[in-house]
Amino acid sequence: MSPKIPLPLLLGLGLGASSLAAPPFERVRSRGAFVAPRGRSAALPLPSTTGRPRPPRRPRPSPSSLSESAAGGAEPTRSRPRSGPLQTLLDLALSSPLWTYVLVPRARATMVSTAEANGVPWIAAREWLRGAMRADGAASREGGAEYPEYYLRPFHAYPEGNLCWDAALEQELAGRAVGARNFPANGSEGEDAFRGAFDRALDELGASIDCGGAGGKPAEKVIVDFGCGTGTSARRLAGRYPGADNIVGIDLSPYFIEVGKTLLDLAPSAFDDTKGSDDPHGWITAVDPDPRVELRQGDIARTGLPSNCVAAVNLGLVLHELPLSAAKEVAAEARRILRPGGQLWISEMDFESPAYRAQRENALLFSLLRATEPYLDEYADGVRELRECIAEMFDEVRIASATGRHYALVAVKGTDGGNEGPRKWARIDDRRFLPDGEYAIEDTHLKPWESKQNS
Repeated sequence: MSPKIPLPLLLGLGLGASSLAAPPFERVRSRGAFVAPRGRSAALPLPSTTGRPRPPRRPRPSPSSLSESAAGGAEPTRSRPRSGPLQTLLDLALSSPLWTYVLVPRARATMVSTAEANGVPWIAAREWLRGAMRADGAASREGGAEYPEYYLRPFHAYPEGNLCWDAALEQELAGRAVGARNFPANGSEGEDAFRGAFDRALDELGASIDCGGAGGKPAEKVIVDFGCGTGTSARRLAGRYPGADNIVGIDLSPYFIEVGKTLLDLAPSAFDDTKGSDDPHGWITAVDPDPRVELRQGDIARTGLPSNCVAAVNLGLVLHELPLSAAKEVAAEARRILRPGGQLWISEMDFESPAYRAQRENALLFSLLRATEPYLDEYADGVRELRECIAEMFDEVRIASATGRHYALVAVKGTDGGNEGPRKWARIDDRRFLPDGEYAIEDTHLKPWESKQNS
């Protein structure tokens, strides 16, 4: 992720690479970049300290909305984004050079200092990875793709969003900083606590890859990680599910996939494990080589995988980066490729939690978030609608709080395996709130102005 840093991370949002790529493309001009002719691959330029290469791309129409629920009933009320003179002034300020040349660099400096203060060697790790990729001849793999128009917008304070080396090189670094902010008492291990909170919640909700095959015969246990980024979640899934036959990570960004493949190829030790050795280099975490893990560039709304073929689909911190219509299509694709009895796992921000609800009511704070997360308002307004859409598609839906501001969800595909016709809504088993109405888990997140928990 250079002088631009995902400001939402300062305030506790997770990063998940939204992942909608596409088919072959033709030679056209798109926002100043050439795309390769059909049938030819386009190699990604090598990372450099000065350039910010743009991959070949051509917009395609945004995904259309799925049909409304067949269950009937009133459509959930959706609040509208803020308006009025003060909001207009805020939006103007955040689209001005003040944002680009003052606030963004300051945000990056704060994020880097948060990481370093919590024992995450941001600067050293980033330069090691950049150098390792150059020395290893990485970025020579195919990088041509067609992208939906919404994906071409800036994300996380990067003008080129996820389509640049900065975002790819820094994604896992930013993830460590996010974890330190969500679980400050854990310092550099905060991300492990953060991801562990989702793991525990999913386990409590009955996450499993044991859905059997046709006629009760054993079936290959495949987990597909939608929006895998550089592979942090896919690698973690491999460790959590040693009985899985394959873990396939799919992401739109060729930069993220390239960095992820490089880390798997290099299998570096963690920095802490290299101290005192002749080669004091390494990554922020140890990367264990695992032949079961495959990372590929692809469209998570149109994977091309056969129907009824995988045991589980994981969606970790991806949905808040998608328009609502695209999120619905992604959920529908997950259901299509799941075997009967297979499960969809979702880990996400919860704007019905007191912490995020209060944050959204703060006009300045939420405007800063919206400035780097272009679909955050749509996600926040549409969470109930998306949940009901999932309940229409799946036979069982269970949801629980994972942290003081995030939830986990498990949706189970019916054993009939049918993909056509109207369906009866699943009852949503919602365990996020206690009987007295309090959120089930206390919020431990740092305040926006803090970089480390005071001892």
